[in-house]
Amino acid sequence: MDFSGKIIAVLPPKSGVSKATGNEWKAQEFVIENHDQYPKKMCFEVFGAEKIEQFAIQMGEELTVSFDIDARQWNDRWFNSIRAWKVERVAAGAPIADASTYGSSVPPPPPTGAPEFTPGNVNDDLPF
Repeated sequence: MDFSGKIIAVLPPKSGVSKATGNEWKAQEFVIENHDQYPKKMCFEVFGAEKIEQFAIQMGEELTVSFDIDARQWNDRWFNSIRAWKVERVAAGAPIADASTYGSSVPPPPPTGAPEFTPGNVNDDLPF
């Protein structure tokens, strides 16, 4: 899955040692916000020191993040994990909105008024 938008938060890196293997690990979380009419935010994780360095994500960057979603259970509760596996910089001057949403990069105009409906309209096919 992909999510495009602007990085609005860079959280501090986390690190530790795996109980199972004894290997060290490092992860960092970032928050990205899209440019929809009602913007949505997503917190995603980059796992591994080499991936964190490779992606080099900075505050305010326009990115497209490819990610996987997984869930895990702990103490009878479920938690989602959104882990990035690819990050691409959005080219300067490129349209930010997903063209497939509107058929072009220009959003549709807002409605001009109330729909034409009068009580008792014979064309009303709703059962209530």
